[in-house]
Amino acid sequence: MADSGSYSYESEGPATAVAEQPLPLSADKKRPILVTGAAGMVGIHTCRELSKNGWQVRALIRDPAKAAMALGQLPVEFRVGDVRDATTLRSSLSGCGAVIHLAAIAIEKKGESYRESNTAATERLISAARAENVHRVIFMSQNGADSGSRYPFLRSKGVAQDSIKTSGLRWTVLRPSVIFGPEDQFVNVLGRLIRLTPKIFPLPGGGNARFQPIAADDVARVVRLSLEKKETVHQSYDLGGAVPLTLYQMTERILIAMGIHRKIIPVPVKALRPIVALAQRFLPNPPVTLSLLDLLALDNTVANNALTEYFKVVPIPFAADELQYLRRITVRNALRSLFERG
Repeated sequence: MADSGSYSYESEGPATAVAEQPLPLSADKKRPILVTGAAGMVGIHTCRELSKNGWQVRALIRDPAKAAMALGQLPVEFRVGDVRDATTLRSSLSGCGAVIHLAAIAIEKKGESYRESNTAATERLISAARAENVHRVIFMSQNGADSGSRYPFLRSKGVAQDSIKTSGLRWTVLRPSVIFGPEDQFVNVLGRLIRLTPKIFPLPGGGNARFQPIAADDVARVVRLSLEKKETVHQSYDLGGAVPLTLYQMTERILIAMGIHRKIIPVPVKALRPIVALAQRFLPNPPVTLSLLDLLALDNTVANNALTEYFKVVPIPFAADELQYLRRITVRNALRSLFERG
């Protein structure tokens, strides 16, 4: 999903921007950190990473039952509400020392648009943070996000990213390539589709697009380090895993991890569009949409990988041993996932 709008982790804006106000060495551990999207994949790993390193975590969640399953074993304070609601945001931010904004959607559904969930919600978060004197914000963007992108998802994240950078807050923007982990909605989706296709697996465009999959645990570690390093204020970091892989290579590793065999058949993206359009129209929870299908043909690698070059994190590899969670996928639960709502 990378494009010409990709940022490196060099300083942005006037050189005096950081010096105009004294900065603490890190966010204050005596005050809670609000995590939006806390019950999502990155949110779960971030709450775990922060909690085990002594941070007070306040989790903004929508579904208490889901959050209890994912976060119940952690010393996390729950706040129930929708990130799109200004009143919820203000009450959740009250007394906080920082906010980690992870909440976003990759697939639009009825009642959830990119405009409201990714862009307007971020703008409301900024207003709420100002009102509650919460000056530190870590924003989870996306590699390739650009307000001028012709791809709706990347455009929505790009507009939100621009809002964060012009907010007057002490921001850090993180721009990861595709993230993998037990709760992910990329590798797991591929695994479910593989399970539902006997003998052959049609791969969009032949799987030539390159990705740089990064583990959710590594992203969570970068979130924590960003809070703890004053040098990360007013910086944007591109993040990727150990090595770039084509979608074909990723699929091969997924098959090995699942312990099954499929013959991979290249299929032109335009040939899959009618099938995806039908799924998007009739399935409550389609595995892919037309807008995301187009993104599968875009490279999503990073030129300057801050994970290794700045944060000095040794990446968790995208390898069969790290993908064993895919073995739990069955035909039955793969089918059931297509009809889940919300």
